[in-house]
Amino acid sequence: MNIYFCGMIGSGKTTIGKGLAKTLQLDFYDLDQEMDRILGHSFHKLVEDKGWVAFRELEYSICKNFAQLQNSVICLGGGTVRYEWNMDILKGTGLIILLTAATEELIRRVKPADRPRVNVGTTLEEDIRMMWQTSKDKYTNAADIVYKTDHKNIEEEIRELKQVALEYFKEGRF
Repeated sequence: MNIYFCGMIGSGKTTIGKGLAKTLQLDFYDLDQEMDRILGHSFHKLVEDKGWVAFRELEYSICKNFAQLQNSVICLGGGTVRYEWNMDILKGTGLIILLTAATEELIRRVKPADRPRVNVGTTLEEDIRMMWQTSKDKYTNAADIVYKTDHKNIEEEIRELKQVALEYFKEGRF
């Protein structure tokens, strides 16, 4: 089985995912990095040139590949779980952990990066707030476990999530 991390941009998916994969000695995959590898350039350019539909089509293809993996830690894109077709593929193939943080913390973490806006014509702050307000239920419904990342250090989060994952699999929830 796999361990998937989902959550808003800036929630800590990649940082925590890499650390957990290393700790558990599992392979690590990141949807955004996989997309960049396939494209040969940043997915930001794909969104800029061809729009969000092209992005979501490639994301779906990558999710199908992820669902075939075994014993991996996989970080999904910030919006992956907002689309039922992705969740239809991924559900049942691993533990899905939603990482959350206060909106202000997400904004602080993401501000240095120049990310394409989902809600065109908005500021970063407006975009993040709108995404969470309109999609909070989709994130929480997709998750097997919800974990807050805005008050601990990375090492502590990895240690806690390792224990959570091991207990989850030990209890045979899959």
